[in-house]
Parts: sequence; structure tokens; C-alpha cells
Amino acid sequence: MKTYPLQSMTLVEAQHKQFALVDAICRHFPGADFLGGGDLGLVPGLNQPRTTQRVEAVLAEVFHAGAAVLVQGAGTGAIRAGLAALTGPGTRLLIHDAPVYPTTAVIIEQMGLTLTPVDFNDPASLASAIEEQRPNAALVQHTRQRPEDKYRLDAVLGLLHTAGIPTLTDDNYAVMKTPSIGCEYGATLSTFSSFKLFGPEGVGVVVGDTEAIARIRATMYSGGSQIQGAQALEVLRGLAFAPVMHAVQAGVTERLQIMLNNGAVPEVKQAVVANAQSKVLLVEFHRPIAMQVLEHAQRLGALPYPVGAESKYEIPPLFYRLSGTFREANPGIERYAIRINPNRSGEETVLRILQQSCAASGG
Repeated sequence: MKTYPLQSMTLVEAQHKQFALVDAICRHFPGADFLGGGDLGLVPGLNQPRTTQRVEAVLAEVFHAGAAVLVQGAGTGAIRAGLAALTGPGTRLLIHDAPVYPTTAVIIEQMGLTLTPVDFNDPASLASAIEEQRPNAALVQHTRQRPEDKYRLDAVLGLLHTAGIPTLTDDNYAVMKTPSIGCEYGATLSTFSSFKLFGPEGVGVVVGDTEAIARIRATMYSGGSQIQGAQALEVLRGLAFAPVMHAVQAGVTERLQIMLNNGAVPEVKQAVVANAQSKVLLVEFHRPIAMQVLEHAQRLGALPYPVGAESKYEIPPLFYRLSGTFREANPGIERYAIRINPNRSGEETVLRILQQSCAASGG
């Protein structure tokens, strides 16, 4: 299996990303302000908690965007809000010709959008689709939807931007792992979940163009639609730990790939690093023992399923089936392959669990 994973930040780059975030926090939260619990309700003149407004200003600064807004519904809510700001019923939405992430597919159906699929891996086909189909907007997933995906986000966004097409990037699993996100490459809006960045449950983030963000804010008049100050502070508290933690995790993943391909576990045929959706290790066995390995791994301490896919709750390594989009693109592979996310563990723990699980599966 050939994959084209996104380039993770080095540990030094991750430290600088963390330092930039903290520097922005210092400017917007002087003195003891950051130690408070955050305010509630609709402050007159702001129509949102003041703390939330300040957190959104930090996020806009960190991601070099005109504005940011926190929304209900985690990453799905962010994508829904972003698409609603850029499209309308019957809008022609350009997407990558690959299985659409299930929750995004539901949004597309609910909004009555007309899809124009094109292979983002083929710049010529993308240029032709832009010229001939004239889509009203485009949705670009930052991480991979298929193992063979290798398109460069900046290149895809560059073509769309030149054509004047509004773009929304789904940056889940790439934020604070890669050097830049969609809005920093010219996307109209970037969307992601704070829950995947050690933040609170249910809070989504949209950053990008000021006018598009204003359209989202216009739909959030009621107090119940607001992200309260305490939740907003939790977004920053989680985000501050994300860059370095994910850089450490990427290093463990890459070292495991080398060890497994050098024969550390004889039952393993091949190990590759892939963004599926988070950056994980795809482990393929010589025999169809994947399901048995997963059963034994959870008894040895591995997590059997994700909570938020790299949320604050996921500390032990995750041993899990391949993602739905990868299974759809490669029918039958689920009998031979699993994905492993080290989370906060080291390679020794992952190897121990994998070796013992393979032995118990009669590999």
C-alpha cells in the first residue's frame, strides 16, 4: 500500500507554534484575566460573552485570519456553519472525487447541495472542472480521503482562489500538526473541532474571511447558540498542548513504521503512515487476522474505539479498524489491516500489545 501522509511539524516547529499561541493569549488576556472562569450570556453590544470574543480574537491572530467564531456542534457544526455561509440550496459544490466523510455527507444532503466531484490529485482535471462546471463553492479536506491521495492543499486552493471560487477546508486532524491550515493558504474559511485538540466537547471553530464569519455570527443571535466564556477558555487550554503532543506522537508513529518494516513483529507484512483521518500507522498482516488482533489488543490495554479521535480522553494507544472512507476505497482490506494511533504512549507499549495480540491470534 502506497500512501502520501502530510508532513508533520518537527518538535522545534511545534514548540514555536505553541509559543506563538501563548504570545497571542498574553496580548488578549493581560494580568490574571486568563485565570478566570469566563463570563456567560449576551453582553450588550457584543451579543456574546466577552471572554468568547477575546478567545476568538486569539484564534484569528494565531491562524493569520481576519476573524474567527466558535460554534456549537464540534467539527460537524463548524462545517455546517461554514457551508451555510458560502452556499445555498442547489449550490454546485466542488469536492474531491472520493468517499465523503459520513457526517459531511449528511450536511450536503440536508442543504440540498449539488456535488461536482473531481480528482484533486489531477491538476489538469481540476482546472477543467473549474472552467467547465463553474462551481459556486468548493469543499477541500486537508487530510487524506483515500490512501493514494497526494494533492497539495496549497496548490488546490491556489487554483480555486485564482478562479474566484469561495472555498471551505475541513482541517480536522491537521490543525497544530501541519505548519499551516486552509485559511493560511487562501481558503475562505477553515473549520475544525476543538475536541480533537484536547478541548471541550461539542465546540467547533471557524476561522477565515471576516465577511463570511459575520454571516455565521448573524445566525447566532440567541444565548443558547453561543459558546460560553468557560467553554471558550477550555478551547485555548487544550490548544496550547496540541502542537508539542502531536509532534511527539508523530515521532513515535514514524519510528514504529521503521521498526515494523524491519521485522519487529513477524506477522506484519507492511506498515505505512497515513492520514486516515488522523495521522496513524496502517498495519497490514500476512494473514487475515486483523479482527482477532483487535479483540486481543483491547484486553491488553489498547483503546478499542476513539472518543473524539485524539481527544483529551484518549491516552492509551488506539488499535482500531480502518476508517470508513479507506474501507470503501479498498474493499476487503479490513480483514488484513488495522490502524494504530499511539496517542500518548511510546513505541515499546505499542509493540508489546501488537506482538502479544498477534501471538494470541495464531498469526
